[in-house]
Amino acid sequence: MALIGRLIVIAFAFLVASFVAGLVVVTAILIPEFSNIGIGPIDQSALQVVIGFGFIFVSGFALIPALLVALITEAFSIRSVLAYAIGGGAVGAACYLGLIPFDPETFHFEGIDHRQLEILTGAGILGGLVYWLIAGRNAGRWRESPQRLPPPPLPSGSPR
Repeated sequence: MALIGRLIVIAFAFLVASFVAGLVVVTAILIPEFSNIGIGPIDQSALQVVIGFGFIFVSGFALIPALLVALITEAFSIRSVLAYAIGGGAVGAACYLGLIPFDPETFHFEGIDHRQLEILTGAGILGGLVYWLIAGRNAGRWRESPQRLPPPPLPSGSPR
């Protein structure tokens, strides 16, 4: 039963972390557009649709690498916030580099945009921190047996 509950927590944490990372990606990419003075008011429904697409993008591309990080941290009971930040950054960088053409003869990625790499890496770090807040702090605890409390003391004067 503890494993099923843990899997539900991991899935929920992944969804929330993906939403936060998607929000970061969409916001960071749209900030140059928002800074244009002549843009006028922003349509809130269009912004919500863009944020939804950002969530779908991040959760779809990050699913397998993030599950690998979650599997490793659960297997070894790694609960360090730094491990989740590094893992999230690696997942974000891997998602970006997975979209860039790679030349195997020269071991070179063609056309890396450093700003986009930084945005996705930063979004991955923030997603890793959110995942740690929800599920990472208790990684591997589902395997530990629950500690039993000692019985309460008997009232004075009672037979033993």
